[in-house]
Amino acid sequence: MRFIGSVIEKLQRHPKRVVFPEGEEPRILQAARQFQSLRLGAPILLGDPAKIKAVAEELNLPLEGIRIINPATSEDTDSFARRFLALRRDKGLRAAEAREAILQPNYYGAMMLAMHQADGCISGASHISGSVLRPLFQIIKVAPDIKTASSCMVMEVEDTRIGENGVLFMADCGVIPDPTVDELADIAVTTARLARHLLGVKPRVALLSFSTKGSATHPSIGKVQAATAMARRKAKQLFLEADFDGEMQADAALVPEIARRKLPDGKVAGRANVLVFPDLNSGNIASKLVRTVSRANAYGQILLGLNRPAADVSRGSSAHDILGVAAIIAIQATDYQKLYPGADAQLPGE
Repeated sequence: MRFIGSVIEKLQRHPKRVVFPEGEEPRILQAARQFQSLRLGAPILLGDPAKIKAVAEELNLPLEGIRIINPATSEDTDSFARRFLALRRDKGLRAAEAREAILQPNYYGAMMLAMHQADGCISGASHISGSVLRPLFQIIKVAPDIKTASSCMVMEVEDTRIGENGVLFMADCGVIPDPTVDELADIAVTTARLARHLLGVKPRVALLSFSTKGSATHPSIGKVQAATAMARRKAKQLFLEADFDGEMQADAALVPEIARRKLPDGKVAGRANVLVFPDLNSGNIASKLVRTVSRANAYGQILLGLNRPAADVSRGSSAHDILGVAAIIAIQATDYQKLYPGADAQLPGE
């Protein structure tokens, strides 16, 4: 709670509105209740009000201060459908299909986010990633000058010697199955940006592999090496102060004693606070192992590179995890343009 506690404290000074499309899910209700009780802002639940109230009663949770919207009866549904049609008409979308889509909470929530009726959007507790990401990518899209949308997990472990006082950023663990060199570099840079924003320290980014500085040979190693060099160039162009190094093994990235043997002169080795994985397989597996084996607090997936703050939480997330993600998403919204200059300059369809 060290890290997320500091995020919550900052957010209490700048409360935000967060929309939760899965309003009937018990863990979402519990997180929304905590979000409001901690004075972090105004939670918005989407769904059937009668069902939401029934679940709240079962959990003995008061709904005061929590807004409930039913997309089926909302006065904004028609205008949202017209806006979505304008966005997707060139893809062959028809008016009836646009309205049918907006009636789905994930689409309605994404449009609320796009139309400034919410500052952040969180879903995934009871939906697969595809049904969460598709509306966001179709409606919100990527921020200006960003080519790659990806995601990261923020892990808070008990051992404060790991990462930054026990906090690790791990990417990409949820979006791109097999990133190219360019995409891998983008993932490294956007994750470093988020780490800088949330921690206020210089990111130390390790691009991971099964090899450390040529200890093995394989095409995938060459990709990581090239991505490391490209990430350094991109960070310099963006005036992002961060250290990038790779390829390196995970133990060399995190354990000082091993780093001294494998990379004695490295600026990142043994001190990494950002871990970038070569593909989605390794990132997703590693993040779930860390969360399960070490009982770490896991906050994510925080979506990177989108024009507005959003997250796709795991179906295995607890109410506490979801609260932490909501706090991270909301605190990003306080100065999102520092992360992505020019973000949110235009409404969809304009």
